[in-house]
Amino acid sequence: MAKRWYVVHAYSGFEKHVMRTLKERVALEGMEDKFGEILVPTEEVVEMRDGKKRKSERKFYPGYVLVQMEMDDASWHLVKNTPRVLGFIGGTKDKPAPITEREAEAILRRVESGADKPKPKTLFEPGEVVRVVEGPFADFNGVVEEVDYEKSRVKVAVLIFGRSTPVELEFGQVEKD
Repeated sequence: MAKRWYVVHAYSGFEKHVMRTLKERVALEGMEDKFGEILVPTEEVVEMRDGKKRKSERKFYPGYVLVQMEMDDASWHLVKNTPRVLGFIGGTKDKPAPITEREAEAILRRVESGADKPKPKTLFEPGEVVRVVEGPFADFNGVVEEVDYEKSRVKVAVLIFGRSTPVELEFGQVEKD
């Protein structure tokens, strides 16, 4: 049998703990041949805090762990009886269904691309009203015109002396109203 990807529902906030515990239990039971990768899909995000860029991790699917495994009674019981595991997603209670190869590949691609270039924690949309928090236009409100995620900059139309003026700012200089 080939290994397929299954989605395991874990207690929220304990995804990494469940991943580590599963890996330990697989090694302890000597079932490495039935299990492939066990992972929590995450991406790196960048946020501005106190004027400094800080990197952190954000989970794509909070509360879920992806497990590549060969499904049989022994492997099913090992996962099901792991502390803080609520069960499998998809299929029936006793016979979980794997996700499709296309879904698994899409998730894995997203994890790989997320590791290459961190995303900003706050996403801005054109037409959205924002407040400038630092720089010469501090305390002005403006409307987002363009967003450049590559350079972490946003173009905001600020009303100065009754005239709309486009101003280019860094993500850290604006916040959502």
